Parts: sequence; C-alpha cells; structure tokens
Amino acid sequence: MADDYLVRIGKLIRDARQHRGWTQTQLAEALGTSQSAVNRIERGNQNISLEMIARIGEALDSEIVSLGYAGPMHLRVVGGRRLSGSIDVKTSKNACVALLCGSLLNKGRTVLRRVARIEEVYRLLEVLNSIGVRTRWINDGTDLEIVPPARLDLDAMDADAARRTRSIIMFLGPLLHRMDHFRLPYAGGCDLGTRTIEPHMIALRRFGLDITATEGIYHAQVVRTAPDRPIVLTERGDTVTENALLAAARNDGVTVIRNASSNYMVQDLCFFLEALGVRVDGIGTSTLTVHGMADIDVDVDYSPSEDPVEAMSLLAAAVVTESELTIRRVPVEFLEIELAVLEEMGLDHDRTAEYAADNGRTRLIDLTVRPSKLEAPIDKIHPMPFPGLNIDNVPFFAAIAAVAQGKTLIHDWVYDNRAIYLTDLNRLGGRLQLLDPHRVLVEGPTRWRAAEMMCPPALRPAVVVLLAMMAAEGTSVLRNVYVINRGYEDLAERLNSVGAQIEIFRDI
Repeated sequence: MADDYLVRIGKLIRDARQHRGWTQTQLAEALGTSQSAVNRIERGNQNISLEMIARIGEALDSEIVSLGYAGPMHLRVVGGRRLSGSIDVKTSKNACVALLCGSLLNKGRTVLRRVARIEEVYRLLEVLNSIGVRTRWINDGTDLEIVPPARLDLDAMDADAARRTRSIIMFLGPLLHRMDHFRLPYAGGCDLGTRTIEPHMIALRRFGLDITATEGIYHAQVVRTAPDRPIVLTERGDTVTENALLAAARNDGVTVIRNASSNYMVQDLCFFLEALGVRVDGIGTSTLTVHGMADIDVDVDYSPSEDPVEAMSLLAAAVVTESELTIRRVPVEFLEIELAVLEEMGLDHDRTAEYAADNGRTRLIDLTVRPSKLEAPIDKIHPMPFPGLNIDNVPFFAAIAAVAQGKTLIHDWVYDNRAIYLTDLNRLGGRLQLLDPHRVLVEGPTRWRAAEMMCPPALRPAVVVLLAMMAAEGTSVLRNVYVINRGYEDLAERLNSVGAQIEIFRDI
C-alpha cells in the first residue's frame, strides 16, 4: 500500500476518532492495542489490514472505507419493554447551534460546555472549519473550543454542509458586521413546508443588510447603519429573534427588539451575549433592549442549559411504554404548560425542588413519571409562543393522546406538513384522522403493533414514531434515521440504558 494512501487513511481514522470525542488511548483500549500503535496508524506510519480498518470503523461507529457509498442508518426496535431507572437530559440542540453562530461575534476564544454531539452541530462545525474557524473537542470530547481567524474565508465555505442545516441562516447577523459582501447557500433542515426568511430580512435590513437570492445562493451586500427606532419583528420566531440579537450585539448603540421570542434557546443566547459583555435587558419577555459593542474580543466560557424538547421526548417515552422513569435535569420553566396539561390528563408524577442549571439562570428539576390512566384533554392541544406550550413539543402529544382514553384534537398551526407526518402512527396501530394539513384527531387508547417503515423527514414526528415502536409488541424497523441524529445525541443507546432494546444497523 502506497505511503500516500496510508496517510490519507490515517487522517480519516483520526477525524473519525475526534468526531466521536475519543482520545488515542480510548481507541487503543477498544482495539486491544497500544496508544503508540494508534498514533503510528493516524500518522500513516504503519501498515494496516482491511480487518483492522473494519475493526476501527466498528469501534468508532464510522465507515472508514466503504464499498460504493455509506448506506443510511436504520433502527431495529424490539418493543413492549418497560423502561426503568433514570436518564439525564442533554444540553439544548437549538441553544448550541445558536451559540455556535454567536461565536462568530467574538475575536477571542469561546468554550462551550457539554455541547450536544448531534448532526446539526457537526454540520455547523464543518461550515465553520471550512471558513477558517478552528474548533476542537476538549475535556475528553465533552466541551468545544472555538477560535476564529483574523479573517474569515467565506469563498471556501462547505456549501453541502451549509445546505443541510437551517441554522446557517443565523450566520447573517454576525457576518454583516465582518463583511461588506458575502454569499450563503440556501438554508436546509427538516421538511416542514414553506418557511420564508422574509422576517429575517425585514429585521436585518435595519442594520444595512440587503439580500438577493439566485440559483440557491443568498447574495448579501452590507452598508452598515444603526436602527433609528425599535425593530418590530413580523414573526415571533426563535431564529429571527436570534438573528436580530446577533446583529444588535455588534451594533455600537442601543437596539430595541419588539415582538421577540422569549423561548429557551433565545434566553440561552442572551445569557451568552452577556458573558461576552453585551448587556441585554428584558430577557424572558417579548421586548429585548440590547446595548451593543462595536468590538468583542474576550475569552469566554459558557454552559448552555438542558433541552426541554428532549425532556418532553423522554417523558413521552415513559408514558407510551407505561414505565416508571426518572428524568433528571429537566428545564421546568419551559415545560410548565405541558406538565399542567398532562396533570389534567391524569399523569402520575413527582418533582424535586428546583435547582440551577450550569448557566446559573435556568431552573431545573428531576421528574419521576409513573404508569398512569390518562384521559383525553377537554381542550385541543396547540402551541403558543413562550410561555405557552412549545411548538416542538406538540408532536409528542400525538403519542401520549394515543394511549389516553378518548379523542384529542391536535392543532399544529405553525408548520405546513408536520401534522401529516403524525399520521404515520397509523402504521403502528394508531387511530389518527387528518382533518387538514394542520389538524389531526387522535383516538385512544391504542393497541400498538410492530411495523417496518421509513423515517418521517421531520425530526419530532420521527422520534414520535420511534417511541410508538418501543411500545409495540414485536420487532419494528425504522429506516434512514439521519433526521433523528440531527437533533438527538446517541438516543438509541441512551434509551437502551434504561431498558429499551434498539439496534443500530446499516444495509450491506
């Protein structure tokens, strides 16, 4: 084997190891070899057999070398098992991606603690690395260090990675302060119907950003100016609020943002901006006043809070499998409406006293859920801006309503297609009637049955289907689960740790 190939394979192995967050010693232990041998392999200084490449790929859950192409990941679920024990909620996906975009504001070193290791984060890291930002996992792969270059090379941007995440839209706010003109690929993400970026444009034009869109590219021109009156967002959306905050943070003056989202990821971004030295008044309300800074150059260390939607996912897992499960580190202030609705439905649960998250601001509890006889709620389930029921928690009520006695109307008025995807539960024995693209009627209780099916192309409905498979007696298969990996870290393995039986596999 030519030395050049050994070097290239060594680099692939090193990248896969770092992607998993392992040290050379950890990989060596998994392979039954020495750290020095792994070091030689990664530097291309040791011959390596196909058998060893296969063993390394299996240890790192990464196809180092594939025949043709790497096939999609699937899940095989043996259902009908009760969960037990306790499980921790991971940090917020949506906060982490906002903070990665926010790191572009800072000329100094940013360290983010316990970052969610999910595909959405990996795609953004690929984009950041491609434009010159240096990132590395530290502290045994738990935390993430981000160091920007003096000048970003946007022409070198990894467009394929950018198109696979909707979060790329949040580059607009930071970049308008660094570049007079730049290009970004169209934003991607879940298939949730038409999602216009016009609210972003309306807000960012006030800072001098002008966008034209041609052939899959946003072309940005910037003539910087400061807003001369409050910015009123035409949509109380999370990402549009974050984009406005990111733009306001480097505006050397005071920016007032009205009709702002006060959701969990927005609050985490505000706390991060305060750590950078930017004062933000009105956190948790719909009016934010940002005292910006023309230049931000600090070394900052920040811990994003836990993910309320993941907490809701785990709660729903316990409910549909009729299990007793303790969910630790639940950000209760962003689940209070959901818990109030579930109490009215008859949920049997206990809560600990509140304690502070690592950011020192978010309120957490530990929540124990027990098997309950649920009744359908009297009122329909529908989302509202915080402090209402979270839009991303609505799909989990489809699975919960399916095990409750009676009929539940779910009205997902925000997204065009998501209610349609919930009817995939019918393949597993559910009785869901689609009334229109936004409303679905769920009748319970349900006798779940196993099935093999494709994963819905939207994150939360995909997890809802997985939870129903966990409740169904027999073996189910959920194919092509990339969308779940976009938003959840090691979900199958973590559910297995509390009693589920989920196998990850790929087609040969």
